[in-house]
Amino acid sequence: MRLHRLDITAFGPFGGSQSVDFDDLSAAGLFLLHGPTGAGKTSVLDAVCYALYGSVPGARQSGQGLTLRSDHAAAGTRTQVTLELTVAGRRLEITRQPPWERPKKRGSGTTLDKAQSWLREYDATAGAWKDLSRSHQEIGEEITQLLGMSREQFCQVVLLPQGDFARFLRADAEARGRLLGRLFDTHRFAEVEKRLAERRRTIEARVREGDAALLADAHRMQQAAGEAMELPELAPGEPGLAEEVLAAAAVARSTAREQLTIAHRGRAAADAAHAAAERALADVREVARLQRRFAEARERAQRLQERADAHREAQTRMERSRKAEAVAPALELRDAAETEHRRAADAAAHARALLPEGHADAGASGLATAARRAAEELGGLESARRAEQRLAQLVAERADLDRQERADEEILAESEGWLAGWDATRADLQTRIEAAQEAATRAEQLAVRREPAQKRLSAARLRDRLAGDTEDAQRKVLASEEQALQAKKHWLDLKEQRLDGIAAELAAHLNDGEPCAVCGATEHPAPARKDAGHVDREAEEQALAAYQRAEERHAKDERRLGVVREALAAATAEAGDTPTGRLADEADELERLHAQARRDASGLHAAHEELRRAEQEHERRTADRQQAALSTATRTARRDTLERERAALEEDLAQARGTRASVAARAAELERQVSRLTDAADTARAAEESAERLKAADGRLAEAAFRAGFDNPQAAAAALLDDAAHRELQRRLDAWQTEEAAVRAVLAEADTAAAAEQPPADLAAAERTAADAAARLRAAASAWDAAARRCTELDGLSARAETGVRRLAPLREEHDRVARMASLTAGTSADNERKMRLESYVLAARLEQVAAAATVRLQRMSSGRYTLVHFADRAGRGRSGLGLHVVDAWTGRERDTATLSGGETFFASLALALGLADVVTDEAGGVRLDTLFIDEGFGSLDDQTLDEVLDVLDSLRERDRSVGIVSHVADLRRRIHAQLEIVKGRSGSVVRQRGQ
Repeated sequence: MRLHRLDITAFGPFGGSQSVDFDDLSAAGLFLLHGPTGAGKTSVLDAVCYALYGSVPGARQSGQGLTLRSDHAAAGTRTQVTLELTVAGRRLEITRQPPWERPKKRGSGTTLDKAQSWLREYDATAGAWKDLSRSHQEIGEEITQLLGMSREQFCQVVLLPQGDFARFLRADAEARGRLLGRLFDTHRFAEVEKRLAERRRTIEARVREGDAALLADAHRMQQAAGEAMELPELAPGEPGLAEEVLAAAAVARSTAREQLTIAHRGRAAADAAHAAAERALADVREVARLQRRFAEARERAQRLQERADAHREAQTRMERSRKAEAVAPALELRDAAETEHRRAADAAAHARALLPEGHADAGASGLATAARRAAEELGGLESARRAEQRLAQLVAERADLDRQERADEEILAESEGWLAGWDATRADLQTRIEAAQEAATRAEQLAVRREPAQKRLSAARLRDRLAGDTEDAQRKVLASEEQALQAKKHWLDLKEQRLDGIAAELAAHLNDGEPCAVCGATEHPAPARKDAGHVDREAEEQALAAYQRAEERHAKDERRLGVVREALAAATAEAGDTPTGRLADEADELERLHAQARRDASGLHAAHEELRRAEQEHERRTADRQQAALSTATRTARRDTLERERAALEEDLAQARGTRASVAARAAELERQVSRLTDAADTARAAEESAERLKAADGRLAEAAFRAGFDNPQAAAAALLDDAAHRELQRRLDAWQTEEAAVRAVLAEADTAAAAEQPPADLAAAERTAADAAARLRAAASAWDAAARRCTELDGLSARAETGVRRLAPLREEHDRVARMASLTAGTSADNERKMRLESYVLAARLEQVAAAATVRLQRMSSGRYTLVHFADRAGRGRSGLGLHVVDAWTGRERDTATLSGGETFFASLALALGLADVVTDEAGGVRLDTLFIDEGFGSLDDQTLDEVLDVLDSLRERDRSVGIVSHVADLRRRIHAQLEIVKGRSGSVVRQRGQ
């Protein structure tokens, strides 16, 4: 990958448009990015990362989206980053625009535009650019696939960040493993460990479930077998459980079968005894039944003899009833005729009682004649009734006209009163509308002033808070600076003391006959001795580490102070010197006025609606007044017509009513008279006809009674029985005959008579004998059923246990195999001698490659003194880690990287970063990285080491690479001629480029 050109607009500290020509800078192999603190050196690298991946590196990811935009940019200038590069033989151009709030084209305020991206490729054949995509996702996938690296990998191997590799060099195995895991994507090996562990747990759970089911079956077999089975004292998962369960089940099944045989023999004996007892009981029951039957027959014969007289009387009564049945039809006819005559006579008397005087004694024909005369008079009143109905209609219509007149007068008066106040009402509503419109205008003006006031207030509050933070940060800087100076003084004192006593350390390794490492002599007559205050190497290294930690804390506090000061300056620039209280009061006053204006303007719609309703009411009132005047004229003409027709009808009806109040009353009277006369005539005629029929019925009844043998009809009626009495009497006669026949039949039976001559049967003793035999049979059958169920249940449970054992066998084998693999990959197996997890083993191999690649450059930077080596130390529960040591050729000893000085740490970290970049590049598929950036750290090197480091970086050109160095070191400006200077100012930073 080679960068060609970078264009930045309104990004980070760059308020305007700036361009960086990497082709010109890369021509010399090394180029320098320099400028004052906060000018924007790192922002250039952020822009490269943002163009490629749509986000900025590491901790600066919080600055995404709207905060990427420069505070120095003009309101109408959009933030944009364009990068032109060559990767995998393709020349591409990537343009990205983050989301931004731009001013609205119409009206005040801002609107949010979405983020946009473009990807173009240069077509050498056509000599022009062609569009590839405008999708964020497609562009991200295309760039990641071409580079073969994620954003985290790119930031580690291309944009070598400040301090990251120094921390990586000194980190513990866990932190170093996390970084290597991200770069080399070894999480799949961790997933293998996880999957194997999960598989082991799953299979182990299934084995335990199978063993638990087997033990549950064993418990059920023990419950079925009772004391004949002993359970194995093993838990689920322990070996030998299945064999012991099956052996115990076999013993229980054999014992159960023996018990079943014994129970079967007992049941057969009890069954035979029970059958004999049942047969004896049946014989006794039969004798007892026949004896009871004979005794009951003798008692029934005695009761029949006692009721013989009543039986003969009933027979006589039945014979007289049969004779009276011939007279029954005549009796019924006579009773019906008498009832009809009585009813007709009562009706006639009632009808005559309702007639007027003069008609009560008339016959049926006279009454009919009077009814016809009254009906004729009623027919003559029909026309008069219609006239009377019309008169009622006229009166009702006249009353309706009067009601309408009164209603129109009320409507007219109400309309006149409302219309008199219309002008004043309309003027008042117009005034309310104008006031609400003015309030709405005032609310819009105040709304424009609210947002700037709130922003200034927020900035002032932030300014006040940051002022306190600045003081705290200054105190922390002074305190950490003092601690760093004290730690440095302590370290230098210990170092000086150690140098003074270094002879004693060398003398401690002298042995007689062996040459001295300093002078080569084999005799050591007076070796130096350690005094009481001797300082050894460990004490010096601890003091150095304490000093380095203090320096780091001081640098961190200074960076924190710078960040707080920059934030305070930005807040002060926006809020000014106005006190926060005054700004708060102004903002509150604006809020109060705006709220009041909104409340005043809220009545605008209601006032419009009320005016519209008032205008509609005005139109309705005017129309009502006109309609009332028209209705008054129409009613006057109609009232005169009705009055004339009423007078003519009154004259005609006076004659038709007579003495009655109305024609209807007279007609009702005649209708009642016609009805009563007609009813009286009909009832009188019916009474006469019923009297004739009653006389004829009396003659027929007397003749029928004589023929039947009765002295008179009353005697025949007394002998006659109703249906219920006849059925009851016949039932008694039939029951007597049936009982007499049954008793004779029982007494004539030979078996019954023979049983009666035998002694009384002892049924209770026979039943007790049979009950005892039945109880013994039930007990034997229960014992046999229990033994059979026990055998069946034990057979089923044993078969299920055998099936479970066969099913668990391959699962146990799989569990053993998976458990061995899981333990091996997790580093807990005895076969894993180094106790290394699979992912740690892979990372260790990668770290060895990185250490080997870094050593090539580290030896040149350190003049052959230092070599980086990987070692698998053991830490934490006996597992190997990812150790990294440095071998010092001057002493021949291997030591921790934390013992390196500041400058040594920098070039060791740089060598490590370059080696890691080479390994990651090879891992990513061999993608060439022709452009690298190194961010800071050169200030800790002396002149000689700086020359060696620059020589190593310059040697990267052998692989056709260009390296950009980001640094404040002034000496680098003299050594490196290709430079990109970032100059900051009050209106934003600008770029100045100088080539070879």
